[in-house]
Amino acid sequence: MIRALVSDFGGVLTSPLMDSFVAFQDSSGVPLMALYSSIARIAERTGVSPLHRLETGQISERDFLAEVGGELTAALGRPVDLEGFGATYFAGLRPNEAMFELLRELRDAGIRLAICTNNVREWEARWRALVPVQELFELVIDSAFVGVRKPEPEIYRLTLARLGLPANETLFVDDIAGNCEGARAAGMHAIQFTDNEHTIPAIRAAIADGR
Repeated sequence: MIRALVSDFGGVLTSPLMDSFVAFQDSSGVPLMALYSSIARIAERTGVSPLHRLETGQISERDFLAEVGGELTAALGRPVDLEGFGATYFAGLRPNEAMFELLRELRDAGIRLAICTNNVREWEARWRALVPVQELFELVIDSAFVGVRKPEPEIYRLTLARLGLPANETLFVDDIAGNCEGARAAGMHAIQFTDNEHTIPAIRAAIADGR
């Protein structure tokens, strides 16, 4: 029996994240591949991705943007200032109203709801403004505040412990395949979100089958 649904934030409860990255590329003139490559070079040099440190609260947003901006400046041969990245990123996100309607339906049917998100401490007010958190969700697990991130096993164990449910009574929904694989490794049911047309019926079917 599925008793709880655990949802990702970005790309599930919002429009696709790529829309926001494209908006950043268009406004800044920084190619996305250059951004990704800069983060990868820092990770190779230091042994840990700066994005992972950001999403687990080990560094501030300001320090992350300064570090990656410096790497981009060296790579592109021109000054790159990433200040304002967060504002641009969130300006490109839209609430996924169809998912909210599904979650209201599930809540009314007795399914418990939680969010498990890899996020940034300084972005908490921004992302919560896009989602009816207080209305729908009894639990939020935010990587930036708990110090672990998907797909690390600890974040799934923490989510289950705070829900007080066994893994096989929870359904996990995320747009990233690796995060779904991490949930399955923890014993949870998991569905990778692709779009509303395919994923919403799949969620309904999984919960119906679980009953």
